[in-house]
Amino acid sequence: MNSKLRHPASPRDMRGFSMIEMVAVVAIIMVMLGVAFMSLQPALKDAHATNAYDMVLTQLRVARAKAVENRQQYIVCFGVNTPTGAATPLGAPTARSIQIFQWPAGAAQSAAIQLSKIDLPTDIQFQALTGLPAAAPDGFGSGAVAIDFDRGVTPAVQNQVMFLPDGSARDTVGNLNSGIVYMAGQDVGSTRAITVWGASGRIRGWRLTDISPTATNPWAQI
Repeated sequence: MNSKLRHPASPRDMRGFSMIEMVAVVAIIMVMLGVAFMSLQPALKDAHATNAYDMVLTQLRVARAKAVENRQQYIVCFGVNTPTGAATPLGAPTARSIQIFQWPAGAAQSAAIQLSKIDLPTDIQFQALTGLPAAAPDGFGSGAVAIDFDRGVTPAVQNQVMFLPDGSARDTVGNLNSGIVYMAGQDVGSTRAITVWGASGRIRGWRLTDISPTATNPWAQI
């Protein structure tokens, strides 16, 4: 028989966490969560900007592919709060909207059929923020206009581009339609851009590598 008697635990050994200790632990956890959340914010913003870019790029490429495949005219409309005029009455409803219309050959433009409408993430919209480099992607403008199609055409319809069966990008009266569209969140570094060349219908995406207005090569193709 063990001669050593096992002494019962003292009240000090049996006590749990004190209220002060629990508050301290909770405070440490909250601080750690706050630091983690703050560190994730730039990544989340960047992901939203990239998601918006992917959505717009997809809509443009889908419209061009359908034009070639179906031998029809497809119009893409960007972020217009009101219709774009009597001659071109189609327009997306908000600065975050993008729509695709099919315009049957020989029909009035008012007979164009809306095929889709999507909205960008709530914190992203079509905009050209102050501070963009002076040299725009593909040399299209100075970064002062958020949606700038029909470049070099007068009068221009800046918020629309139409793809034809030969793959070219034109406006609704037949002019070759080169242009650019910018999308961004609240800071200029989140900006993405997409350019379209009229004659070939080539679509290219861009992101900023430098936000200095004097940067020589601030844009990189995605």
